[in-house]
Amino acid sequence: MTMINEKNFVALALLAVGSLATPALAQDSSGSQAEKKAPVVKPYANIRYRLELVDQDGIARNATASTLRVRAGLKTGEWNGLSAVVEGEAIVAIGKERFNDTVNGRTQFPVVADPEDILLNQAYVRWNPDSRIEATAGRQAVNLDNQRWIGSVGWRQNDQTLDAVRLSARPVADVSVDYFHAWRVNRIFGTDSPQGIWRNTDIHGLRAGVTIKPLGALSAYGYWLDIPSAPAMSSRTFGVRLSGDQALNQKLKILYTAEYANQQDHGSNPLAADNDYLLAEAGLSAGAATAKIGFERLEGDGSSALQTPLATLHAFNGWSDKFLVTPANGLRDIYADLGYKLGGDGPLKGTVFRLVYHDFRSTRLDIGYGSEWDAVVSVPIRKNITLIGKFARYDAERFSTDTTKAWFSVEAKF
Repeated sequence: MTMINEKNFVALALLAVGSLATPALAQDSSGSQAEKKAPVVKPYANIRYRLELVDQDGIARNATASTLRVRAGLKTGEWNGLSAVVEGEAIVAIGKERFNDTVNGRTQFPVVADPEDILLNQAYVRWNPDSRIEATAGRQAVNLDNQRWIGSVGWRQNDQTLDAVRLSARPVADVSVDYFHAWRVNRIFGTDSPQGIWRNTDIHGLRAGVTIKPLGALSAYGYWLDIPSAPAMSSRTFGVRLSGDQALNQKLKILYTAEYANQQDHGSNPLAADNDYLLAEAGLSAGAATAKIGFERLEGDGSSALQTPLATLHAFNGWSDKFLVTPANGLRDIYADLGYKLGGDGPLKGTVFRLVYHDFRSTRLDIGYGSEWDAVVSVPIRKNITLIGKFARYDAERFSTDTTKAWFSVEAKF
């Protein structure tokens, strides 16, 4: 397949915007009728300021990262089933860069992977002839299931996006099939990092899902990753996932999730790998409160381990991000997760509280890695403005070092 560079993506998306806008405006060259119609192209924006603090043993100085992300785009309305999106973003540091953003050379500070950049975040054309079929081509964010395998890493200031073609079908009610092929991964580290772009990838994903009432949502998937820029991350994975709930009464529900996958080496991977993934989670929901316990196992054999390089990794195995790469001896994570959402009509309505505890060990040799406490409070100030305070404390045993992180952020969407 011919590689498509960033400039070609911009040109393709702008051409689509222009061609889709033209039919609506061409009806009246004087412009009077065009003024009566709804806008064909809709602008949107997202602004997020974040302060991230990191205290990590073994690194000389604490990190203070004050960053602002401005993301803006244009989205067309549909014309004959076609629509397009062009979206750019700028990430800037506010004040002194007292953190290692992975490309600024400030290695005396802990890593906060939010480098300054101005880049094209998304640019794609979508064809949606009816509710059962959708095709998207271009640079796009792709999120599947709970983002354990494929996700856009929305927590960081720069998204992870794919240069890809994606096809989605909903042939009958409660059944879905998704396929995508990606030839480039645009990672969170930005265009200046040697690992910021994985070029010449050959990535395929196939997922089928069905809702089985009253059991829940069942999905099966296969992911084939050939990544020459990171050959040890090349793999083929097949798995199945079930997630659902059962009402015990009007207020109380049982929650459950189970997932199994097997991963083997693929493509340019120099290692012979054959590792399993297992997730078992159970919980209760009582009105605004939820409580869950879980067991997640990413197997390792001492030389290779199950990896999920395209996942939204921050959402799993602790917010201190100690396990973005699974150790060679594998990872076993037993966790408890408590959540509460305020109701009523007060000024804090919709505020979400969450507290999580993790116990980490290896799957091989049963090595005690450490434990972690995580906490977050999310406050919707207005419908389009959210404040977040977040905390993570990792206590190391025989893996990595003690680390404390705190975040304060405000995000506005327009």
